[in-house]
Amino acid sequence: MTKAQGGLAPASDAPHYLGHRERLRERFRKGGADALAEYELLELILFRAMPRRDVKPLAKALLARFGSFAEVVSARPERLSEIDGLGDAAIGELKIIEAAARRLAKSSIENRPSLSSFSAVVDYCRTAMAFLDREEFRILFLDKKNHLIADEVQGVGTIDHAPVYPREIMRRALELSASAIILVHNHPSGDPEPSTEDIHLTHQIIAVGKPLKVAVHDHLIIGKHGHASLKGLRLI
Repeated sequence: MTKAQGGLAPASDAPHYLGHRERLRERFRKGGADALAEYELLELILFRAMPRRDVKPLAKALLARFGSFAEVVSARPERLSEIDGLGDAAIGELKIIEAAARRLAKSSIENRPSLSSFSAVVDYCRTAMAFLDREEFRILFLDKKNHLIADEVQGVGTIDHAPVYPREIMRRALELSASAIILVHNHPSGDPEPSTEDIHLTHQIIAVGKPLKVAVHDHLIIGKHGHASLKGLRLI
């Protein structure tokens, strides 16, 4: 029976990208993410939202706009929507991947003393903040045993500034019965070197917390190309 007579189209008429998708899935099954280029990993995500479309050009367009897989996944939905052909369903899939990565990284510092797993704290903060295009100021609130009580974003700002109020930070620490905090913010420029303002703000927060018996263990600055610890640099 021919297609015109109501039968199925012959296999040769199937869209060319179907075979490509199965080959990518097989490579991923055998070799994991390291077996794929960044655009191919993006294709695997986009397949779910776009089952009837060749998504390779779209994956490459995303990388051309944002620069890397991590930056694509971390991009704000409104910026992703600027890419022609990327709809809500595909944006939703990318945001699910971002949320899963954050949840996985955060699980490595929950129920563990933060100071004894410093590398895990840094990894989590890099996952959450390194590729954002706006500055965020995050606080990790710790109990007497340095276990994580809460992880909260205190301020979201522009490319080089996020509003931070030392007394509000300490008010929140007291509400949570926190004994210590770790300050974290990102530099969207990519360079984690602390500025004079960063150092001054840290000293302000330390001064406000001292009479309240809330210690500032560190201030981490997260960039695309690494991180800086004010404690490690002996600036606090």
